[in-house]
Amino acid sequence: MTAPLVEFVNATCVKGDTRAVDGLSLTIREGEHTAILGPNGAGKTTLLNLLTFEDRPLAPLGVPASVRVLGRDNWPVFELRAMIGIVSNNLHGRFVAGHSSGPISGEDAVVSGFFATHGMLLYVDVTDAMRDAAREALARVDASHLATKTLNEMSTGEARRVLIARALVRRPRALVLDEPTTGLDIVARQRFLETVRRVAREGTTVILITHHVEEIIPEIDRVVLLDRGRVAAAGPKHEMLTAARLTTLFGAPVSVSTNNGYFVAHA
Repeated sequence: MTAPLVEFVNATCVKGDTRAVDGLSLTIREGEHTAILGPNGAGKTTLLNLLTFEDRPLAPLGVPASVRVLGRDNWPVFELRAMIGIVSNNLHGRFVAGHSSGPISGEDAVVSGFFATHGMLLYVDVTDAMRDAAREALARVDASHLATKTLNEMSTGEARRVLIARALVRRPRALVLDEPTTGLDIVARQRFLETVRRVAREGTTVILITHHVEEIIPEIDRVVLLDRGRVAAAGPKHEMLTAARLTTLFGAPVSVSTNNGYFVAHA
């Protein structure tokens, strides 16, 4: 049987005096587009850090704990980035701020995905094949016109599409999005989500980590509700995104409606 794309088993991670993730068990298989939804402080960022092996899980004495990606609990960063592409608001900030070598172009930002760097291409060998792949990735997200534009000159939405291209340049098995529409206006957010929908339909597994119900694209059918570092519930979207469940999760009255395949939460 094929190993799950991602598997957490009894994973615990302590930040200061807080169990940011507390005995978490969760399995996501390839092709299973999944949203991980929870309020601020639910443990979403720590879950992402465990997934990328920036943090390591602890476990109570005698209880095995692990985080595995495609059956392995240890990946060199370059190999992992070939398997799982990451787009986050924090990553966006690091790119748009520029580097000591100066602002970087859209194409160079995408090429940097081959080296898991934050845009700098000093002391690395960039091949013509990498350049071709970068241009193909930009075309895949309708961002070819941004190849020569520097990220600091782009709108937030433009830069975010370039970072999707960077995440996809090595054709990973999954695309992980962490609060991906932060800073986007209504129009840019919709364009961004349409790009993600296309990626999902093309066969790349999408894992969305968010506290915004409205970001959950129609292609995502499984939702995991995260509360205080634990899985509060997980299952089909229509069973998870109910007024009763979201009211409990967010600790305040929430109503839910639908619009063109999207769920919308109202406080």
